[in-house]
Amino acid sequence: MAALFFRKGLTACLKRGHVTLLFSVDLIAMAPTFLILLGAAVALGADVRPDKNFSLLPPVNFTIHAAGLAQVLLRWDPNPDQEPGSLTLGYHVKVHAPEDEDYQTKNTESKRVAPLHRGFSASVRTVPWEEPSLLSSGWVSAELPAPPGSPGTAAVNLTCSTSTVASNGTRARPYHVSLRCAWLGGAQAPEDTQYFLRYRYGARTEECRRYSQDPRQRNVACWFPRTGIDGKGRDRLAVQVSGSSARAAIQPYDGLFALHAIDRVNPPGNVTAEVQESRLHVRWEKPVSAFPGHCFEYEVRIQNTRKRYFQTEKMTTNEFTTTVHDISKYCIEVRAAVSSVCREGGLWGEWSPAISVGNEAQKPWTEWYPITLVAALCLAFVSSLACRTCHVWTKLFPPVPGPKSHIQDFAATVNYEKSGSRETESEVISYVEEPGLEVLEDLVF
Repeated sequence: MAALFFRKGLTACLKRGHVTLLFSVDLIAMAPTFLILLGAAVALGADVRPDKNFSLLPPVNFTIHAAGLAQVLLRWDPNPDQEPGSLTLGYHVKVHAPEDEDYQTKNTESKRVAPLHRGFSASVRTVPWEEPSLLSSGWVSAELPAPPGSPGTAAVNLTCSTSTVASNGTRARPYHVSLRCAWLGGAQAPEDTQYFLRYRYGARTEECRRYSQDPRQRNVACWFPRTGIDGKGRDRLAVQVSGSSARAAIQPYDGLFALHAIDRVNPPGNVTAEVQESRLHVRWEKPVSAFPGHCFEYEVRIQNTRKRYFQTEKMTTNEFTTTVHDISKYCIEVRAAVSSVCREGGLWGEWSPAISVGNEAQKPWTEWYPITLVAALCLAFVSSLACRTCHVWTKLFPPVPGPKSHIQDFAATVNYEKSGSRETESEVISYVEEPGLEVLEDLVF
């Protein structure tokens, strides 16, 4: 009975959490086994880790081939004599020409984009990918020579630009990109030289079919109305101008262009403006582009045609409001650029066609009044100065003599002749001035 009670108490204790003590006892019993396994793993790692004197061998069969327009493929193999082991190997590649480039990779081939008209050269070596303390192998090099051609015959001054055009009724691709390129002939190119252009974007390569020619009937420009270029793409555009002549081998010329640097952004559409009291409101729509509306920034240029000054403002919205200080006519233009929010910053597009708003009314009287007042004052001052200088003032306005004083009376004699009588009678009339009044003298009636 006591034994049964003891078992029930022990079971209750285990249920209350005392089972942790039993687990701890088990772990202590297994500790020696864990220590033995840990020591074995450390010993095994020490056996397989290469020492500092472990040497890496350079790759073999390193080659460089042209894989496309302005594109090369670098390929090599691991050294077959390299000692096997658990060490992870990588490769360090250095490009020497046409431009320096330095990178690492785990692969045994690498594709690079570069102009090839001057050739391409590079080197590669084996490196420990996770053990920087170990020494790398020696370098192996390869070279792709420049294409043949007489010096000075290649095209020069190659320029290109792209524009986005709205597609008709295509939902999958509502926009497409056109391409224009122009160049000049080489200084040493023979008279019969003819040039040809092609471009590559991604995996697509296309020959030009629409050329413009100079007076010597030589191709100097090309237009692709529709291309496979992605309007929002980030890949570089590769363009090559090659040539032919019966007198000499013509050198090709390769050009690489970043799309953001050659993209000609369309002007904003549907630009409107109105003047309400003293406020000028300008609104517009985003340009024709594969980019959404929030990807653009704008410049608004407002010209006051009467005062002949320009006001230019930058913004990211598609409307602008400013204060109009006087009655005038305003000429408004807007242009756009893709902001760095959506891609690397590029060039500003063309200005939109100018629109005019406002009235060329005459100046209000509040502006004419000060001018008239100043002019009148100046005229009066000049006239006064001239009159005084030439003594014209005294001639035009002689002084009036003052009346005489201390005269107490004056006489007036009136002669008249009576009708039908020979007698003439004179009458003398005398007036006496009262005190404080002056007397007129010699007034005859």
